[in-house]
Amino acid sequence: MMLRENIRMAFSSMTGNRLRTFLSLLGIMIGVASVVTILNLGKSASESISSSFNAGGLDTVSIMPRGSARETMIFTEEFAYTLMAEIEGIKEVLPVVSSYANIRNGQEIAESVSVQGVTSGFFASNSLSPSSGELFGAAENINRRQVVVLGSELAEELFPSGNAVGRYISIFRNQAKSFLVVGVLEERDASMGNSYNDSAFMPYNTYTQRFRRTDQVGTYVAKIYEDFDATSVAEEIESYLNEIAGSDYYRIFSPATIKEMADSVTSTFSSFLAAIAAISLVVGGIGIMNIMLVSVVERTGEIGIRKALGADPRAIRSQFLVESVTLSLSGGLIGLITGTLLSVAAVHVTGWSLHISMAAIIVSMLFSGAIGIFFGWYPAAKAARLAPMEALARE
Repeated sequence: MMLRENIRMAFSSMTGNRLRTFLSLLGIMIGVASVVTILNLGKSASESISSSFNAGGLDTVSIMPRGSARETMIFTEEFAYTLMAEIEGIKEVLPVVSSYANIRNGQEIAESVSVQGVTSGFFASNSLSPSSGELFGAAENINRRQVVVLGSELAEELFPSGNAVGRYISIFRNQAKSFLVVGVLEERDASMGNSYNDSAFMPYNTYTQRFRRTDQVGTYVAKIYEDFDATSVAEEIESYLNEIAGSDYYRIFSPATIKEMADSVTSTFSSFLAAIAAISLVVGGIGIMNIMLVSVVERTGEIGIRKALGADPRAIRSQFLVESVTLSLSGGLIGLITGTLLSVAAVHVTGWSLHISMAAIIVSMLFSGAIGIFFGWYPAAKAARLAPMEALARE
């Protein structure tokens, strides 16, 4: 009952002078709104980055030979099986070859298209599904069939009227070769620099034996078992490649490793900015202490009367302390609402999906309450120490 009465008196005091109350709350409001906005945006950015990495496959490691390594005969198709045998945790290794070519359908021409030779497992590994037609399988690869799967944008460019499946296109290298379109991929956002929408995919053996004869693999995509940490496996692959080829002859890319670094940078940067924004909470606390000291002076007579009627120092201290905490928490709540609204507006502009940081909400409100206690304790203690006769005489 005493707490409820103190809270009621606190709100009564706050509404008695609205302008002064608003100015007192301003520092807390700005501080909490800033912290909440920054941490919400940090989490939203982190989740957006994670979504991009997840789309690219966190359980994959890509190895790209470079320079004279292509001439050492190390990075051949058979190396995929060697890698699986040497490194624990690799489920499968998919070889990929690619180059750029012009593609024609009648009068429609697409220039400098990325043409990739892939095995049937490539589509499942990258979560690619057909919007029409079907994806080629192992049989098409073994028989070196001249079939192709088109990305959604490429299909639209070559077949403006639609109905690409079942039609033939010409892919130019040294000479034109005819390929049957067996499927069109569903539209996919680009992930980690890979754009599937404007690419063409043909069976790996078809590419290396009929389209562009080569024994060298352009990229190996290693699929990691779920029970293994992709980052650790990537480090083992890197150590192994350093032994057999040297660090100058390949590049390795692991979405899981890059994601860990991105998460760490985002988290550190957000925390740093939030810490700077939290300074305004301390400034707001000083404002609350100032207004509480003024309140003690203005209500000296009230304090004297309450003490004369039997109120002990603890009751007086509790009254002013509850008022200080109520004032601080009210500012924190308004700041929380403001910060959330600012977060909604910001993610709308950036195109991210909104992710509310519960840590920001909890920490901001706890900090607001702590500010109210810390900066309200001295004015409350000062009020509690007033002697009844001194308070009444000063009034």
